[in-house]
Amino acid sequence: MVESYLENNRFPRVSVTESVPYLSAPDAGLPQGVKVVLTLPSGRRDTLLYAPAINPNTNKGYTHTGRTRISARPGDTFKLEVYDTQGRRVTGSATMPATVPLDSVEYKYNDLTGSQRMAYVLASFRDPAATVDFYRFQVHKRSVSTDPEVEYTVEDRLSNGQPLSLGTSYQFSPKDTVFVTLYHLDRPYFQFLQSVQDARNSNGNPFAQPSAIKSTVEGGIGIFTILSYQRQRLILK
Repeated sequence: MVESYLENNRFPRVSVTESVPYLSAPDAGLPQGVKVVLTLPSGRRDTLLYAPAINPNTNKGYTHTGRTRISARPGDTFKLEVYDTQGRRVTGSATMPATVPLDSVEYKYNDLTGSQRMAYVLASFRDPAATVDFYRFQVHKRSVSTDPEVEYTVEDRLSNGQPLSLGTSYQFSPKDTVFVTLYHLDRPYFQFLQSVQDARNSNGNPFAQPSAIKSTVEGGIGIFTILSYQRQRLILK
């Protein structure tokens, strides 16, 4: 199993783990003898260092990390190769989507008073007309290292090339600090996120159909993508 989210001007990090049967006890052990090679847009191959740790900014664990920060621009394609001494091999390829700027991020309070006075948050942007586009919208409170208060994915099938607004319900209080993030996704990452949500919804539900994860890698299970996003901090007054 492979998980990697590349970002411009960040060290590349990859998590490599092993799946176990559904009814097995959790196994915290990490696979040994695994090599991870990242191919940059220039064609240079970078072998990542095996150094298991937790990223303090995201609270995500990783097993391999690069020694230098990467430069990723819209249209750049990166390739990933993961292999071990048992002959197992996982590969992936990802192209960074274009940046979609946030035109505005604002909030508005309801007409109530006291502890019932709450605000919604609204982010507006213009969808590109020339492409089919996919987005992930998140709103965090206090820190982006915690779970988001609001999160969902959308596509522009009915609003191609039009101004779009994504928002929340009335759920934020005066003096809250919120971080609003708009991710512009490629289709494989969008489908991966949807499949993960479908799998969560069907788990333990006797009336739901089983849902498989739509991986973006070959030879294993997981995600390899490049994040393209805009983020703004907002302090509610």
